[in-house]
Amino acid sequence: MSAEHTNRLIDESSPYLLQHAHNPVDWYPWGEEALERARQEDKPVLLSIGYAACHWCHVMERESFEDEEIAALMNRLFVCIKVDREERPDLDSQYMLAVQLMTQQGGWPLNVFLTPDLKPFYGGTYFPPDDRMGRTSFPRILQAVSDFYHADKTALTSRVGQVIQGITRASALSGSDDAPDTRMATRAYNELSARFDTRYGGFGRAPKFPQPSVLDFLIRYASRSGSRDALEMALFTLRKMARGGMYDHLGGGFHRYSVDDRWLVPHFEKMLYDNALLARLCLDAYRITGDRQYADTTRGTLDYVLRDMISDDGAFFASEDADSEGVEGKFYVWSDEEIEKIAGEDAPLFAALYDVSDGGNWEGANILNVPVDPEIVASRAGVSVEELSSVCSRARDNLLDARAKRVRPGLDDKVLASWNGLMIAALAEAGAALDKPRYVDAAARAARFILDRMVTDGELMRSYRLGVAKIPGFLDDYAYVAAGLLDLYAATWDESWLREAARLTDRMIELFWDDETGGFFTTASHHDELVVRMKDSYDGATPSGNAIAVGVLQRLARMTGRSDYASRADETLRLFSATLRDQPTGHAEMLSNLLFALSPPTEIVVVAPDESPMIAEARRRLAALHLPFAVVVHHD
Repeated sequence: MSAEHTNRLIDESSPYLLQHAHNPVDWYPWGEEALERARQEDKPVLLSIGYAACHWCHVMERESFEDEEIAALMNRLFVCIKVDREERPDLDSQYMLAVQLMTQQGGWPLNVFLTPDLKPFYGGTYFPPDDRMGRTSFPRILQAVSDFYHADKTALTSRVGQVIQGITRASALSGSDDAPDTRMATRAYNELSARFDTRYGGFGRAPKFPQPSVLDFLIRYASRSGSRDALEMALFTLRKMARGGMYDHLGGGFHRYSVDDRWLVPHFEKMLYDNALLARLCLDAYRITGDRQYADTTRGTLDYVLRDMISDDGAFFASEDADSEGVEGKFYVWSDEEIEKIAGEDAPLFAALYDVSDGGNWEGANILNVPVDPEIVASRAGVSVEELSSVCSRARDNLLDARAKRVRPGLDDKVLASWNGLMIAALAEAGAALDKPRYVDAAARAARFILDRMVTDGELMRSYRLGVAKIPGFLDDYAYVAAGLLDLYAATWDESWLREAARLTDRMIELFWDDETGGFFTTASHHDELVVRMKDSYDGATPSGNAIAVGVLQRLARMTGRSDYASRADETLRLFSATLRDQPTGHAEMLSNLLFALSPPTEIVVVAPDESPMIAEARRRLAALHLPFAVVVHHD
């Protein structure tokens, strides 16, 4: 059956853009065609940015972008452009900053209004189709913005100038004459300690995000300073997340974040980057404590990715949606009756462990979670912990089989270089530490996919789908993939991965390094020219590109002896030193690398022929240790 409407997005490969290809909105992809029309017709641009797994993006599409009247108003007043934020992080970060400066709020969908020369003058996130709960309707916003654009060009110019000035000021780096030191890390620890939730873990109030860079910093700070409290904050938070509804207790893997303060109710989408970063943190927790629960969570997370998030060619997909059949979380929640029917005689013990009740724990349904220690549950039920584990394992298998018959959430099956770099690192390190060769093999296969399919004329591409690699890579693509290759080298001692990491790093320096003040730009010189060429240092859901780049340079400097790598790493740390001093908790990944720079060098060299039987044993023993400030190399 043919669709009633088809717009220009039909020729795109991004699943998010294709979701909007049959809207009555006359959507354009980002490009010169749309911008030229805006200039010729003197119309403002409505730039709408989102991603495939975004719940509120789906809501706004259903309510507004599929509505004939609202779409007609958009088409008449604006040139409308849709962007997948995961493909174009440069556009997303710049215009998100603009909206945050204008409204003190941010999120997705991001809807920002631009002049034809791409300068923002108004914006927001989700707009409802009618006035409700103190929010102005989208149609009224559209009309008011259009009227403002055309009514007074002097006021428009003034408004644009204020926004651009704010973006420029927020992006400026003052640098510092003072070398960064451990006091910055101590200040970050003190601030995190003051905000730590001693009851449920995490920081601050709901909603709670996993913040992997913060937890990694705390683990490294504890290793450097000996602070037991810093380590316990990280371990406690990981334990609470893994026992809460944030973790999928049937299929494995973590959801995006928790809408409450106790990690019970997640925002149900699953992102590749969260699962890569959290699996690696749980692995560190296991190596430090020996607690098998952390190892089980690591394996469960990676097994989920290798089952549900991998292409036939070995690359990893971007995300799974929060919604199925138009309902958020429907795929993951259970009624008491369903569990009784499927689990049978195992249902009472399963319900006791996983907090299942007749009334449910969320909107009349049950989100599986483990609020009480299994030892206590077993004692109350009069069974051994081993019996409880066996019964619940059998019930989980049956429920997982039953869940597989449900309508799955939507899958964003594009391959992003940067996120694949994170998963390569997690699989390589976990495979070596847990003696799981299949994890290392999966990491190597994904790395080979990127190097073979996503490099064009020596340049890394950001996105791949349907046989096509596109969009020249950004800083985080180069830095994350190089970091993943270094971890793959550590897991295999195959020098080809080390050479590829150095080659990518050299290209990263060529494309992104600022010869004037140091540090790396987010975009290369040949990317689209935006309002400001930014240097990111702030950790969002993923670590900043500059921070990961510093870590790569530090490790390569020690592995290869190249002093230029070390000097660029030090120069970048110095560039951001004022930012680290003033906003330490927002730059946890950079602070982790500062601790690396300030720690006594630990360089372990294993010298043995490649065919020596000691090689595998030495690699296994070293991988089982938590050595955050060490590098390991092998020489034949």
